[in-house]
Amino acid sequence: MSTGYQITNQYGLYFVTFTVVDWVDIFSRKIYRDIVIDSLRHCAEHKGLKIYGYVIMTNHMHLIIQGAQGNLSGIVRDFKKFTSFKILEAIKEEPESRREWLLHRFAWNAAQRTANSHFQLWTHSNHAEEIFSHPFFLQKLNYLHQNPVRAGWVEKEEDWCYSSAGVFYGKINLLPLSHWHE
Repeated sequence: MSTGYQITNQYGLYFVTFTVVDWVDIFSRKIYRDIVIDSLRHCAEHKGLKIYGYVIMTNHMHLIIQGAQGNLSGIVRDFKKFTSFKILEAIKEEPESRREWLLHRFAWNAAQRTANSHFQLWTHSNHAEEIFSHPFFLQKLNYLHQNPVRAGWVEKEEDWCYSSAGVFYGKINLLPLSHWHE
């Protein structure tokens, strides 16, 4: 089933949204957010992923990204597969009061598909929107930076540390960022 929001230009700059199945609030725990950050850093350093902006919310994340080597779909696929594995591993091995419920949700979602996976953490959609103009880029960057403010977690976007907003205010940034060039 095609949604129309797919990565078609492997070199393109995209605003993407990765959503956890059933909108499960997995990223309410730091350990799982850090797995995502570490994996994004690895993709940037070793796979040619360019990151222009990001925010990690409790059950989804937004990114503005590009595949420098024309392999964006492959990077996204590998990122989702690896983070699913590492997060599921952490759920099973680390202290987690929601362990049984989380594993049940992820197993149930996997069972709804014919794939050979026992668990599904991420939805299959990336809601990819290719960015062609600087105004559209700024609109999407502002949208993702404002997510924690709209959720009521922080008053100022730069105070949410799991976002690229801080770098524009001279605060710490957890990931290497690329810069827009028209």
